[in-house]
Amino acid sequence: MASILKVDELRGIVSAGDITVTSEGGAATQSLQQGLAKAWIAFDGTSTIAIKDSSNFTSISDDGTGDYKSNLTSALSNANGSATSGGGHPSGLTNVGESIQVGMLSSSQLSHESGTTSANVDFAHVNAAVHGDLA
Repeated sequence: MASILKVDELRGIVSAGDITVTSEGGAATQSLQQGLAKAWIAFDGTSTIAIKDSSNFTSISDDGTGDYKSNLTSALSNANGSATSGGGHPSGLTNVGESIQVGMLSSSQLSHESGTTSANVDFAHVNAAVHGDLA
């Protein structure tokens, strides 16, 4: 029979917010707090842009074709966070070098650019995740 552990809060022994998880092989450890995404967003970048779902994002703006900005609710401690992104075009373009570039503009704002090798294009599905330390 499997064990079930139900808790409302976990605290580290040395520091309340620092919990270390040992890897499957036991040779490496990972800080649970450091490894968690601090924010993520999924939005529609066509027509009237809209957030589909998110965590720790407050708003997005459309700055032109395939050019968006998103704003964090709670900022990172600096602008050196790591942001990753993905998405897709509504017409299902293929073999034309579709891509989405994302970058940290500040500790609380990301820039997203979507398009093909030849032009910026609005994507119907844009998503991003942010890793870093919250302020």
